[in-house]
Amino acid sequence: MSEITIAIDGYSSCGKSTLAKEIAAKLNYIYVDSGAMYRAVTLHLMNKGLIKDGHFIEEQVIEEMKKITIGFHHNPSEKRSETLLNGVNVEQEIRNPRITKRVSAVSAISKVREKLVAIQQEMGKEGGVVMDGRDIGTVVFPNAEIKLFMTASNETRAQRRYDELIAKGEKISLTEVKKGLERRDYLDMNRSISPLKKAADAIEIDNTELDREQQLDVALQLISEKIKEQSSLA
Repeated sequence: MSEITIAIDGYSSCGKSTLAKEIAAKLNYIYVDSGAMYRAVTLHLMNKGLIKDGHFIEEQVIEEMKKITIGFHHNPSEKRSETLLNGVNVEQEIRNPRITKRVSAVSAISKVREKLVAIQQEMGKEGGVVMDGRDIGTVVFPNAEIKLFMTASNETRAQRRYDELIAKGEKISLTEVKKGLERRDYLDMNRSISPLKKAADAIEIDNTELDREQQLDVALQLISEKIKEQSSLA
């Protein structure tokens, strides 16, 4: 069987990106971080002064999209993909909480999503791709052979995100992180364009009690079973 497309969706801080990267490494597939693409757009708009106090003019954003190119570079020493915005590595900048606070609003703009979805679909048209986000299995790759939907308890998600930010030297409280996640969930699930939801044929993985290795083992087993199933029908 030829290489397949793997779509991973779910809530913030559920380990989607970590799992997607590890699956891609195991299968020698391309990893595309869709969330990083929206973060890169948000960073660009903020740097241009087009987002002020959380507000922006949609027409200006749409016009600015014509000036944006986004790609990914594999860093062999770090063994990870890094995000390029107009040819510049912005992987660290786009993970800043100030970007996190704005990205949901930017990603809700239909013209922004249209452009990035088109880029994502082009990246994945030949298969051999693992992509994570919030609408990968429902919008970007509705025909993906494998769709996974990641969940975890709110407490676990908040603690994971808090630990991650503290390790990076950020000064933030666990309460602030919890509030940020709740706000992000609400915006993601209630936006009019491509809201976060589980695809009807997605397999749910609750990793509240799973470590990274266990999570990967579960996902790889599901993928292996699906590939065998499809091969038998070919």
